[in-house]
Amino acid sequence: MDSVEVNFSIQSHTEAKQGVHTYAAQWPISSLAWSMRRDKSPRLAIGSYLEDYTNKVELVHFNIDTFNFTTDPRLVFDHPYAPTNIMFFPSEDDTNPDLIATSGDNLRLWEIHEDHIQLKSPLIGNKVSDHSAITSFDWAVFDTRLIATSSVDTTCTIWDIEREVMKAQLVAHDKEVYDISWGGFNVFASVSGDGSVRVFDLRDKEKSTIIYENPVQDCPLLRLEWNKSDPRFMATVGLDSNKVVILDIRLPTTPFMELSKHRTCVNAMSWSPDFGRHLCSVGDDARAFIWDVMDSRFPSRNGCEVEPVMWYGSPAEINQVRWSPMQVDWIALAFFNNLQLLKV
Repeated sequence: MDSVEVNFSIQSHTEAKQGVHTYAAQWPISSLAWSMRRDKSPRLAIGSYLEDYTNKVELVHFNIDTFNFTTDPRLVFDHPYAPTNIMFFPSEDDTNPDLIATSGDNLRLWEIHEDHIQLKSPLIGNKVSDHSAITSFDWAVFDTRLIATSSVDTTCTIWDIEREVMKAQLVAHDKEVYDISWGGFNVFASVSGDGSVRVFDLRDKEKSTIIYENPVQDCPLLRLEWNKSDPRFMATVGLDSNKVVILDIRLPTTPFMELSKHRTCVNAMSWSPDFGRHLCSVGDDARAFIWDVMDSRFPSRNGCEVEPVMWYGSPAEINQVRWSPMQVDWIALAFFNNLQLLKV
């Protein structure tokens, strides 16, 4: 399928003109991911959002020279419930297995072949509750055997996918855990319905450190992205909030910066993979904003509002965004049944 190229302006100080390339899926998109493998053309995985038990995950290839999308009906697989997150094996090395992980009622690993995708292993093993819907997960780049999952049953679980066993399960939040993100060796953070950001160290599983609490009383924090290129910083978003809160883990409890130019609630954000100083956020206001969080000219904690360095207006509310880890000048976002790629 050819891309649909729409003329638009990514608004910036230089008024740079770029194209938008759109792939229309057969169903609403709930989740998306970029592949990291160097031996493949740029690929993404998109997950459906259908009010049925059977949902779909599809692989989509994108040619960055011709801007064409290609798909293969053999590389679509059924998924129980809508996937809450998707990730490819987080490595450029083509000697690693070609795997996708998905979350929903459980964590699952899928093996990609030339002409089909098959289930490799469902990882099930909740110790706390029979109701263990997984809200999200993060695959550790520093040790690709490890995946951390967050669950509605208040737990965070670390999986050893090589041995297909649970390595650790921690109960530290008072309510549902909505998102989770690795920060480095043995260290991860999570956000919860209890409104807190907690940091965990697997070397001491009995403790966690609260580094931020939502000032809006009884308001959950829904999204968390630890900056993999600069682990001093992480970003979080609360329920129905138009603000992205940037935290500096060296200065806990007080936000380093608040990004508040969205008109309505923020749905997702993604750090740039190269130097980690840029963040893209998307929301119900149909806007995608790119922020320079290291720009000291706009210290929001001193009362000045931070301005985005670029923005894009979408035709509809944007529910997902992922910055490409390999083609670092490309960002993928999703709204309705559209996968849209922006060159920035």
